[in-house]
Parts: sequence; structure tokens; C-alpha cells
Amino acid sequence: MPKLKIEDLDKIVEQSKKTMSVRYGAGRVKITVHMGTCGISAGARDILSAVMRCVEDSGVDDIIVTTSGCAGLCSREPMMTVEVVQHPPVKYVDLNEKKVKEIFDEHVMKGNIVEDYALAIGGEQML
Repeated sequence: MPKLKIEDLDKIVEQSKKTMSVRYGAGRVKITVHMGTCGISAGARDILSAVMRCVEDSGVDDIIVTTSGCAGLCSREPMMTVEVVQHPPVKYVDLNEKKVKEIFDEHVMKGNIVEDYALAIGGEQML
């Protein structure tokens, strides 16, 4: 195995910082993908991957992506919650990669809730 150079270590550090800031940094938006057993079996891993691609492709660095356990609505999985600073959280349900892209473009980037995919706004207030 070849020896690592300082430049190689610098690249590793930078990549780690990007990953950690997406997950734990201060952000304008927090996206939580619900990853309980039912969510995972319904495709939540693909949803998480789609969200991460959207964040990476956007080049924006003020978006936090995280996961949670079950949200208690197994029949509506996969789900994610989008929280924009100073706005109520929105829970999106029955997701696929196309819907994630639309939600990202409209809600995360432009601030427009995509009501067609939203189940609840704020404190679980049904639409």
C-alpha cells in the first residue's frame, strides 16, 4: 500500500468536513429522512441518496441532512420532513426520487411547499 502524502490527508479532512457539516452543521434547512424499519423496506435508503444528490448538485452548504427512526405512519413511507428556518416543518409522504427532486427544487430552494406530497405542516396539522 502506498504511503499517504500530506495532500492526501488534506483531501480526506475536507471531505469529512463536508459530510459532517451536511449532517450536523448550522443550516437554513434541515431535511430528515425517516429511516425506521418500515421506511427502509419502503425505499427510504433511495430517498436519502436522492436527497444527498440534490444537496451535492445544488452546491449549497446551508442544508443539514439527517435521519430519524419511525415516524409512526408506516403506510405512508417513505417519508421526510423539511424544516426551513422560521417556518413550520412539513412532512412529505409516499416519496420517490422524482418527488424528492421536486420538493428539493420547490420547497428547499424556493420556499414553496409542495402540497401534493405534503401530509402535515407544523405540529402534525393535517392538510
